[in-house]
Amino acid sequence: MPPAAPPARTGGSSPPPWAYLSLAASMALVGSYVGLSKLLVAVFPVLLLAWLRFGIAAVAMAHWVQRAPGEAPLSPRDRRLLFWESFLGNFLFSICMLYGVQLTSALAAGVTMAAIPAAVAVLSRVFLGEHIRPRVAVAIACAMAGIALLALARSGSAETAVSPWEYLGYGLLLAAVLCEASYVVIGKRLTGNVSPRRISALINLWGLALVTPFGIWQALSFDFGAVTLPTWGLLVFYAIAASMVTVWLWMQGLRHVPSSRAGVFTVLLPVSAALVGIVVLGESFGAVHVAAFGLAMAGLLLATWPERVAAAIKTEGS
Repeated sequence: MPPAAPPARTGGSSPPPWAYLSLAASMALVGSYVGLSKLLVAVFPVLLLAWLRFGIAAVAMAHWVQRAPGEAPLSPRDRRLLFWESFLGNFLFSICMLYGVQLTSALAAGVTMAAIPAAVAVLSRVFLGEHIRPRVAVAIACAMAGIALLALARSGSAETAVSPWEYLGYGLLLAAVLCEASYVVIGKRLTGNVSPRRISALINLWGLALVTPFGIWQALSFDFGAVTLPTWGLLVFYAIAASMVTVWLWMQGLRHVPSSRAGVFTVLLPVSAALVGIVVLGESFGAVHVAAFGLAMAGLLLATWPERVAAAIKTEGS
């Protein structure tokens, strides 16, 4: 989950190529762990998996918790916002995403996650009063059409009947999208008094505290000895990638790339999640899936493509 963007550098020089690579790698990693979580939820109960993820990340990010020299103490407003940032963007997002992937597929998660920019636009309108531009409204329609087409294609399949649990899975994936969008909107409210690394560590600790009672409950009846070494390795990758590496890569890129342009790189999240589902997990990918994914990608690009680039293209065409 990429954090709220810091002020972009406004200098006249072009961003270095490695900044674009950082943004691309961040979103590709997010999509990959969303897709690979299908393998983890087949082994671990969801709440136990979330607890282990936050616990591993808490150990890895222990040195990020301390306040940096010259950094202001947390204000009561900062503390409230950090709690809601974690509750929605870490705790609820993880639970909804993991249960949603467990009940559907990595491909379904990829198509659904493409609706995140559209959801951000809607919540920004509701809570921040930001105007929804016409092309963002079209993006919202495209994203919803892609998700609906995927669900209808699944329900019309002659191979297997769709259970109510699968529809619940789509609902949970949509809830995860709203949680992630809330994370972004709340991030806009946060002040610049807290460093991105410390924000990441603190919201991870809140997530760990929230899920610990449920994680311990499921751990008491879980056979840890049955977990293979490769699965433990995948769990460590999931925890570190979700909580540390993606955040660091995203912030590194945003130091040099305007946030409006960086938003285009979120296209790699659903793409990588879908590729993991097809290549690694062997999920089917037919013509209807191509159409659904195409609608989702069109909506994503419409929602995130920088205004100045769009204006320049329009000017050149006139």
